Order: sequence, then C-alpha cells, then structure tokens
Amino acid sequence: MDKFQAFGKTFTSAVTQQAVRTTQFMKEQLGQAEDKTQLPPDYIELEKRVDALKAVHQKMLQVTSQYSNEAYDYPTNLRESFNDLGRTVSEKVNLLSSASSPAEAAAAMTAPPSAKPQPKTFNHAIARAALASSHVLNQVESQGTEDPLATALEKYAIAEEKVGEARLSQDAAVQARFLAGWSTTLNTQLQFAARARRAVENARLNLDATKAKAKSGGGINFPGTHRENLGDDEHISEEARAEIEAKEDEFVAQTEEAVGVMKNVLDTPEPLRNLAELIAAQLEFHKKAYEILSELGPVVDQLQVEQEASYRKAREGA
Repeated sequence: MDKFQAFGKTFTSAVTQQAVRTTQFMKEQLGQAEDKTQLPPDYIELEKRVDALKAVHQKMLQVTSQYSNEAYDYPTNLRESFNDLGRTVSEKVNLLSSASSPAEAAAAMTAPPSAKPQPKTFNHAIARAALASSHVLNQVESQGTEDPLATALEKYAIAEEKVGEARLSQDAAVQARFLAGWSTTLNTQLQFAARARRAVENARLNLDATKAKAKSGGGINFPGTHRENLGDDEHISEEARAEIEAKEDEFVAQTEEAVGVMKNVLDTPEPLRNLAELIAAQLEFHKKAYEILSELGPVVDQLQVEQEASYRKAREGA
C-alpha cells in the first residue's frame, strides 16, 4: 500500500509539474509572461552549433545512405532476365571456354543459376551486356576465327565485373565505417544533447512559473485570466523564496549538465574520423577501378591495332 501511495504521489507531482510548465509556456507564447529567464549567451551559442551539427548529419546521411542500396546506380529502365542474373560473368566465361559447339556455348549462357542472383549494379549490368554481346558476335562468326570485337567485349565484361565487385566492397566499407558512425552520433549523442536541452527548458519553465506564482499570490495564473499582483519581490514569503531558490539551483544544474553534454558532442572526433573512412573507401574503389581498366586498356588497344593492320592488308590485297 505504501508503494502504491508513493507512486500516486510521484505521478501526481509529475502531472502537476507538467501542467505548470505547459501553463508557463502558453503564457510566454501569448505574450502574457512578465519575465522570462534568459539563457547564457555561451549556452545559446552551443545550441546553435549542436543544431548545425545535427543538420549536417541529417543532410549527409540522406545522400550517403544510398550506399546501403545495392542498386543505387542500376538503370531503372533496364530489364534483365532471370538467366541474365543467374551466374557471374566469370562463371559464364569459364563455361564458354570449355564449350566445343555453338549449342554448348548457348547452354553456357543459360546455365542454371548459382546460389543467389547476381548484383544489380551498373558495372555488373555493363559486364553482363558486354558478355552477351560478345556471345552474339561469336555465334555468327563463320570463318573459324574469333571476332576481335567479341574478344574485346569479353575481356571488358570480366573487367567491369571486377569493378562492380570493388564497388560492392566500397559500399560495405562505407556502411561499416561511415554510416554506422554517423547514425550513432545522430541517434545517440545528439539525442543525449536534445534531452539535456529539454531538461534545461523544463527547469526554466518551472523556475519562471514558480516566480510568477509567488508574485501573483500563490495560484497558477492561467492564460486569459488576471490576478492582482499582491506585491513585488520584497513581499514574497520566505517559503516562496526558498521554492524559487530551489528551482534556480535546478535550472543552473541542468544548464551546466547540458553544457557538458553539448561540448562533448561537439568535441568528439568521431564524425571527422568517419568522414576520413568514407574518403578512404571511395579512394580504394577508384584506385582498384583504375588498376583494372588500366590493365584492360592496352589489351583492347592491341586488338584494335591488329584489326586495323589486318583491315589494311586485306584492302591492299584486294
């Protein structure tokens, strides 16, 4: 019974405090509050900086969260079949290399799918399109020699698949090293700061409501009602003064705590460290893509040179 009564008193006190704060807030909004305790300029400056940091996190996460969406660069108008997504380009190339007839080559392109569908990235889509194009050219080749363009397309397909895999590795790194960190800052540390600031605002409203109550004779002065001011600060009772001092102490304590929380959020090196990880992941991807395509470029250039030489020789012999 004692616990129930204690709970009842606590609940009633909480409801009363909420009503007092709401009343004071309404009075301030309606311009009926005589005095409003001002927050220190340094505190207000911290609030602005925290709000700016929150806006930055929201803006960056709004865009970079796309790294969690595998198909963020996959063409929306592209329609690939189940067979297109069945096996990797590398697997199909291996099957094609062992094919001894056009029928076996066709079967390699439509081989049963592997354990999971292939990634839907732009690079993977290019790889699949290039390999399919190479296969089309080889199907109609009647001279028993490989078409240079078909050969180049097959090599390009393999390279683009590697680039696509590098892009997926980049995305995984960004999710783990950037998105996770910035989401934690937004949803945890900045939330701590928001709660601390709400506590300051509640303490301020309680303080100003207590002051207004003391000046108006002890009752709650609701918006739209008028009570005769029974006296200035000099005529406030000792009990009322003690209550005001207690609310002032609470306000000061909450303000100091909020200052500490906001400074901690602003001073943490995590956001900058996470941004460095984002850049490192992007750099690693572009470096790998550069290396893969740099190896492919000379190969395709050589095929082009050989084809042009063959073309000129054929023209001279005609």
